[in-house]
Amino acid sequence: MADTFVTDDGSIHSYNASKFNIDSINSGNVLLRVFEQSKEPKYQLAVQALREQLKHHPKTSNGAFWHKQVYPHQLWLDGVYMGMPFLAYYSSLFEQGASLQQVVHEFEVTREQLRDDKTGLYFHAWDESKQMDWADKETGRSAYFWGRALGWLAMALVDVLDYIPADNTELRQPLLNMVTELAADLARFQDAETGVWYHIMDKAGERGNYLESSGSSMFVYFYAKAINKGYLPKEQYLDISKKAWQGLLNEFVLVHPDGSISLTNMVQVAGLGAGRDGSYHYYMSEPIYRNDSKGTGPFIMAGVQMAQLLKD
Repeated sequence: MADTFVTDDGSIHSYNASKFNIDSINSGNVLLRVFEQSKEPKYQLAVQALREQLKHHPKTSNGAFWHKQVYPHQLWLDGVYMGMPFLAYYSSLFEQGASLQQVVHEFEVTREQLRDDKTGLYFHAWDESKQMDWADKETGRSAYFWGRALGWLAMALVDVLDYIPADNTELRQPLLNMVTELAADLARFQDAETGVWYHIMDKAGERGNYLESSGSSMFVYFYAKAINKGYLPKEQYLDISKKAWQGLLNEFVLVHPDGSISLTNMVQVAGLGAGRDGSYHYYMSEPIYRNDSKGTGPFIMAGVQMAQLLKD
């Protein structure tokens, strides 16, 4: 599969570094794994090109990567997942971990700018310039807690810890603290009846709001992997994880007559650029899909972690 995107000289088809789009970085995780397995030079050249983008990628004044050059001064929760696991992985392979402090700093800025003290949930995005229509004129924050955005952050937390040495408590502890904190905060918004989470997380019962499968899958992955890795106490979070996993199966898995399945009730996208105003109506207006990769991928990943968690 990677061969269809990477040429012999390491060029990546359709990749344009000059756009400074952090979404382009995430696929580099696959290339890093392929390089580790094959040792083919073209994959090292490809990931070096992605790393070079991050060396020049614009940042906010406090050091967080912009989401895209066309969205200046903006930190989105989505982007933390798109960029930081790659940077941590790359740095552990090729830089002796020299960029891990930068990775951790991204999470620290994200928590400082986007976490809501009242709910513990994270707003979707922050515009340092406070110029976007959706940006609060005092804080620069968007107005709503979008489930999948917070799911990206949750997965990024447990994934980057894979690359920070176990004895480096200075770098690991801030992330472990965020895992503990987020696990408790998410649990408060888990739907008591179904075990899954709403599209807009704190608006259960609001007109148009619905239980959403991609964000819920991400949260299952977060809980299960955190327990498997010892970041969360099993006795405290096993039941929450099992209820959420069963909720995914009950609420979102549609079995077809031929035995194949579909994953339902996933929002296709919910961005904050291109004229989107970040209103409640906007989040409710985005199309609801089946089997979009942004949901099926985390669902499969959640299943792998739950299988490991429940095998004992």
